[in-house]
Amino acid sequence: MRFVAVLFWILAFASQPAMAASSPGLQSLEQQLTYLAASQPGDVGVAAIDLKSGDVVSVNGNVPFPMASTVKVAIAANYLAQVEHGRRSLNDTIAGRSAARLMEAMLIHSDNVATDILLKDLGGPGTIQAWLTQTGTSGLRIDRTIAQLLRDRRDLRDIRDSSTPQAMVELLRKIDNGGLLRPSSRTYLLNLMSRCVTGPNRMRGLLPAGTLVEHKTGTLSGLSGDVGFITLPDGRRIAVAFFARGGTDRARTIATAARAVYDGYAARVKNSFASAFSAP
Repeated sequence: MRFVAVLFWILAFASQPAMAASSPGLQSLEQQLTYLAASQPGDVGVAAIDLKSGDVVSVNGNVPFPMASTVKVAIAANYLAQVEHGRRSLNDTIAGRSAARLMEAMLIHSDNVATDILLKDLGGPGTIQAWLTQTGTSGLRIDRTIAQLLRDRRDLRDIRDSSTPQAMVELLRKIDNGGLLRPSSRTYLLNLMSRCVTGPNRMRGLLPAGTLVEHKTGTLSGLSGDVGFITLPDGRRIAVAFFARGGTDRARTIATAARAVYDGYAARVKNSFASAFSAP
């Protein structure tokens, strides 16, 4: 039975977003991240893409991890897409609160009750999954409400409600480039993500003071995640996904990986600029 479960787990994620292996100019960063992942007692997954150049880096990028509350980015994006099509409004009152207030609670404070209220109003997990499938976004599974997820017996290798780091970064890329949302909705979503107060010692933990980070954390017993966007000093934005399963100091692992990504991409930009001016 264990073999069958593992085989199903592999086949379920065999089809992944079209994301290349780590770009040649980021080999040093990939080595750093690989060493970091190997040095941890648990599993670490990282994926990142420069939204301007398309340069990517990935370590365990095709391995599924529980999304936990990082799924709230997809739920928010779907609600905003419904608003764009006139089916819903941010002024709608749902269970006594406006949709806008529920969105704020969900993304800024990671409020699980607010999330499930919005999810129910949208039609449940199946509606979000169908929307992702329709938009060609693969590698993510949304199967349960947050209440169901927390109530069920915990299995951090359950493929339900999971995403690979690459799939999560692809979702973020589509949000950023207009593939899923119009510019006004994108700006609204990113503003909420920039105000996220959870997990200050994860992605933001070791980044230089003042770095713009638009993100959403996810947490389960034994699992920590943080996904979103990091802006470099030159204005370039990097979509990132970090997951750490098992081990002990998962927050520090994510913070270290985020700083490595920040430094690695900043160096990549600097080296590319220098090469352009030194070429004959």
